[in-house]
Amino acid sequence: MFIRVKFTKTGAIRYIGHLDVMRYFQKCIRRAEIDVAYTGGFSPHQIMTFASPLSVGLESQAEYMDLKLNSMTSLQDIADALNAVSVPEIRIADVGLLPENAGNAMASVAAADYQIEFRAGKVPACLAAEGSEQSALDPDKCRAVIEKTLGRTEIPYTKVLKKGERILDLRPGILEFRFDEETNSLFLRCDASSAGNIKPIQVLESICAMEGETLAQYALLVTRLEMYTRTAAEEGAEGELIPMIGICEEHLA
Repeated sequence: MFIRVKFTKTGAIRYIGHLDVMRYFQKCIRRAEIDVAYTGGFSPHQIMTFASPLSVGLESQAEYMDLKLNSMTSLQDIADALNAVSVPEIRIADVGLLPENAGNAMASVAAADYQIEFRAGKVPACLAAEGSEQSALDPDKCRAVIEKTLGRTEIPYTKVLKKGERILDLRPGILEFRFDEETNSLFLRCDASSAGNIKPIQVLESICAMEGETLAQYALLVTRLEMYTRTAAEEGAEGELIPMIGICEEHLA
């Protein structure tokens, strides 16, 4: 059987890379005495798959990991056992039982939600409140820039690769973009699939470039809020976006 685990990654743990997170969970699973399945051969390893890796420095409220188990008592027992051996910055938020025909976490990611804030003194002038010394967002400026951005047919971004540069069009990958009054931050829902994956920093760098500015180094404070997969699409239509845990036959939350 396969289960999907939703977990948070906050605080100092945001500076831990993806490979170290994998090793961390391998140890946690052994300490929690979870009956995880292993591959065969001379070097067996736990059968686990992670969704889209989180960039170093970003926090997240919704990371996902799929595990193959030989047996379990209940989903709640899995969550409790992992939380009992985990650090406070990584908490199990939900556990679900995957249907037999479900794709793995990495292949299933379609989109992601992000909350975007700025470090003090690094808010771009096109978004900054007057007299705040570029430390606070101006809601009216944010809405105007977002409206202008969404009104464009193309949003070019130059991606530097090992073999040169590539011009990407970010506009098709921006699914929702708005100013969030409750958190006084920017909300972005964007393509997170393997084919069209875009990142919040790419969007903000492109906006600044179109406004004649340069985004300051280390300006952003980004939190991933949720990751989505798509339901099966009907002919001539695109599948509906649902949270990654939403395809589970049952889950805790």
